[in-house]
Amino acid sequence: MAIPTGSGSETLKRVTLNANNAAWTEILSGTANHIYTIISVIFCDQGSAAGTISMRANDGSNDIMLMSGQAHGSAETFVWNDKFVLLEDDDLDVYNSTSAGDWYVTYIDQDWS
Repeated sequence: MAIPTGSGSETLKRVTLNANNAAWTEILSGTANHIYTIISVIFCDQGSAAGTISMRANDGSNDIMLMSGQAHGSAETFVWNDKFVLLEDDDLDVYNSTSAGDWYVTYIDQDWS
């Protein structure tokens, strides 16, 4: 992606994943000519069981672990407030070891298409 020089748009968005069942799941997929600034990632355990959560970004060819094996208690909420950027070929994947985990991701979408 070239450095944007023309006009574009900047929109605040969110994506959700309900009842993720002990699996890696792609929650946000990059699109050509877009830059995503992740503002917040929230996980809430709905399975009433302690477990772990993980998060990774795929840069088009490599999985980059952002968080690995973060413990959480039964029915607890975990908030990740560190900002990071995803480019057009990047994907954001989340994982929870419990049987029902809800995910909520807020981000800024800069569209240069």
